[in-house]
Amino acid sequence: MFALLRKSNGFLITFGVEKKIMGLKMRITYKDTDYVYEIINGAGITKDTAELKILLNGKTVTLHKNTNKVWMQEEGEFAIEPELAQALGRSVSLRYRM
Repeated sequence: MFALLRKSNGFLITFGVEKKIMGLKMRITYKDTDYVYEIINGAGITKDTAELKILLNGKTVTLHKNTNKVWMQEEGEFAIEPELAQALGRSVSLRYRM
């Protein structure tokens, strides 16, 4: 995407704007270990969101909120502790006021 600006002195300025694919890097401490993660689908998060995709240690993790409002990891190759999944979900919930 490019934007054009015109100044009163006749100069024309153009600049490129890149679309940001990944979200804000966030940090959480769990069992005395710091983790940095990014929310992949952050633009569509609302109070009713029940699925999150995050990038943790370079790997994609999908979290689901069950009917008891507990965040759990969707099964995949990269497994994390259930308590870490819950802590990540809560961290995102607090950030986005879900």
